[in-house]
Parts: sequence; structure tokens; C-alpha cells
Amino acid sequence: MTTERIRLLPLWLRLWHWTSAMLLLTLAASGISLHFATPNSLLIPFRVAREIHTIAGLIQAASYVFFLSANAASGNWRQYLSLRDGFACRAMVQARYYLWDIFQGKPQPYPATPDIKFNALQQLIYALIMYLAMPILVVSGVLFLFPDSAPDHVMGVDGLLPLAMTHYMTAYCVFMFTLGHIYLATTGKTPTSLIRTMITGWKE
Repeated sequence: MTTERIRLLPLWLRLWHWTSAMLLLTLAASGISLHFATPNSLLIPFRVAREIHTIAGLIQAASYVFFLSANAASGNWRQYLSLRDGFACRAMVQARYYLWDIFQGKPQPYPATPDIKFNALQQLIYALIMYLAMPILVVSGVLFLFPDSAPDHVMGVDGLLPLAMTHYMTAYCVFMFTLGHIYLATTGKTPTSLIRTMITGWKE
């Protein structure tokens, strides 16, 4: 029996995805090193971590601008922001699949197609990450490059503290998403089938 192959992901999206993934992991490693830096730390030395974090952050900011531009120009933004009828019902079915059915070997209830690439939960989470968390992370990170522009105090605390907390908390959410994303990437028909799709663009 011949397996049908479906062209699912364009080249620009795959290149952006892998670039962003490497940058996020680099930012996570350098960010953790900065956050928990001590004189005897075994993590990346503070000065090196700061340089890596700054450079990777600026590249990630440019990468995100590219994503927004390409997503808008190609119409791919609809995959994230267009709600379809029955969204809540499909989200509950998908949640049951992730929490129970997947461990029973049952098939994916809403497999990806060229027209609808995300199931309801993916669409919700990806939209929150790409159109809410990432703008906050990028903007707060860029503002960190200009600490002298921050007020001395905000509501009785250091002027940079609200910005720092916003950046840290958002980065934590994005990092947790990344870990979950890596796990779910292994839950296709085989442990590598979804990863192969993101490399080749073809779904089998």
C-alpha cells in the first residue's frame, strides 16, 4: 500500500523554526547562567554568558520580525489566529487525546492537513507564544540593552525590577513550552516522524 505524502511546511517556515529553536536553547543556557551566576559557578562565566545572551537575543529579535513578516505575507497567520467553529469541543477532544488516548495507541483525532496544520490546543498555545509571549520577551530583552533609560524607582522598587521580572517570567513560560514542544515532537506515528516532517516539509 502506497503512503500518501502531503506537502505541509514551506522552506521559510522550516528554516525559521530550526533557527529559532537553536537560539531559544542558547538563550536558555546563557540566561540560566546569568540568573544563577556566582563566583564559583560551574555554568557559563558571567561575562561570556552576557555576550552570548545579547548576541543570540538580537538575532532572535530579527528572526521574530522575519517570522511576523513572512507569516503575514504568506497568509500563514490564519493558522494561528483564525478560530473555527467547534473550537472548544475540538480542544477538549484533543486534550483527552494528549492525557489518555495517546497512551492507548489511538490515532490523532485531528491530523494536520495543508489547510489546517494545527489542532485546537496547538493553535491556542502557539498563538499565545508567538503573538503574546514572544513580543513581550523580545521587547523586554531589547529594553534591557538600555538600562540607563529606566527610571530609578517604580512603586518603591528598583526601576529595572519590573522589566526583569517580566522578562524572566515570560522566558520561563517560553522555555517550558519549548520542553513540551520537544516531547510532543516525538509522539507521531514514529518517534522521529514529526521531526522528519519539520526537516523535509512532507508529512507521510
